[in-house]
Amino acid sequence: MGDSRIPSPGAELISVRIADQAYAIDIMAVREIRGWTTTTPLPHAPPHVLGMMNLRGAILPVIDLGARLGLGPATPGPASVVVVAQIGDAQMGLVVDAVSDILLVTEGLIQPAPDVGSADSTAFVAGVMTIDTNIVSLLALDNVLPPNMPAMAA
Repeated sequence: MGDSRIPSPGAELISVRIADQAYAIDIMAVREIRGWTTTTPLPHAPPHVLGMMNLRGAILPVIDLGARLGLGPATPGPASVVVVAQIGDAQMGLVVDAVSDILLVTEGLIQPAPDVGSADSTAFVAGVMTIDTNIVSLLALDNVLPPNMPAMAA
C-alpha cells in the first residue's frame, strides 16, 4: 500500500463511534479525550463547526465529525466526547458519540477504501479494516479541517 496516510504495522489507532458507524483515528494525532461540554458559537461558521472551546488557555475549534463526514448533524449529550487532535499545525476538538477501543495495526489489516466514484469519500477515508464482523473506516484527519477555515495554532 503506497498511501502515506495508512499507519505502519505496530501503530495504534483509537476506535470511535459516530451514530452506528465505527471509525479509527491514528493515536499519534490524539492529544487527549475530554467529556462533552457546551461550546461557544462562532459566528458564520459552517454547520459542522459547533463552536470553540478553551483548552487550558488555547482556543480550539470544535468540529461535529459526523456532520463533517456527511452523516448528518449530531446532538452532543452527556455521553459524547471530544477528541482533541493535532491536525497539521492546528489542534481541534472532534465530537464523537464514544471512544470504543484501541486497535493495533497488523500487516494487511488496513485495505484501501473502495472506489465509490466520490473524491470526498477517499479524501476522508484513508483505508478500511474488518474488526470482528464490523467494518471500521480509518479517517484521514488531514482533510477534516475545512479549507476555508484558518488553522488555530496550538
